[in-house]
Amino acid sequence: MTDLPPIREVIQRHGLSASKKLGQNFLLDEQLLDRIAAILGDLSGASVLEIGPGPGGLTRALLRAGAEVTAIEMDSRCLPALAELSEAFPGQLTVIEGDAMALDHADIMHGEPFHIASNLPYNVGTALFVKWLSGETWPPQWQSLTLMFQQEVAQRIVAKPETPAYGRLAVLAQWRAAAKLAMKVHRSAFTPPPKVMSAIVHVTPSTAPEGVSARTLERLTEAAFGQRRKMLRQSLKGVPGALDALGQVGIDETRRAETLSVAEFVELARQLP
Repeated sequence: MTDLPPIREVIQRHGLSASKKLGQNFLLDEQLLDRIAAILGDLSGASVLEIGPGPGGLTRALLRAGAEVTAIEMDSRCLPALAELSEAFPGQLTVIEGDAMALDHADIMHGEPFHIASNLPYNVGTALFVKWLSGETWPPQWQSLTLMFQQEVAQRIVAKPETPAYGRLAVLAQWRAAAKLAMKVHRSAFTPPPKVMSAIVHVTPSTAPEGVSARTLERLTEAAFGQRRKMLRQSLKGVPGALDALGQVGIDETRRAETLSVAEFVELARQLP
């Protein structure tokens, strides 16, 4: 719709300000928001879950693209602004007041496939990301993740082996999904401007390797990267069967975690009880 007031006007009219406690930073550039929504692809009639919509900048871009949006917002100050959006797009927007970390997203989306798009609050972004990528059930109910992170976190998600950013997040994001850096966003695009640059990561599920437990892989990478400067024979000695598994798959125990590919971590996890 073209007759919506500018987001800045909505913020001023409702007396909103970004809460540092809630990790909020508002995006006001509508063209940028439309570009972000476009990363998801064709949204005509698609279900989208949005976390922390705030005054509804990204929300309106998703709605304009034809999505049916379910938004979870814990800041009650933003609810009147979101209610106006709901009126402007009848039947397309459902707003749930609550903590996204505490809610069952699959249940909220009624067991149907959905996309997740969010300018994630900085203070819970990584925790939510790990939540969506964890669990034994795969493929997940979500069809894609399009998420705004601090650029440093985004780089950790898409990092390759033998780079400083490579670690647990990279393995978690890449062992059964495809993750790419879709867009960088300058700090000046936000109100108030954060101290760091941001970037959008787009993740889509892929086929999960057979015979690998997600929990085992998480336990393995937690140990390996928890002492990343140490050789694997030291960092993995607390993981039952890990040192024997290194020999079974032909990985030199003097290597360090950041030198192992995602495929090597998967093969190691496959050998563990």
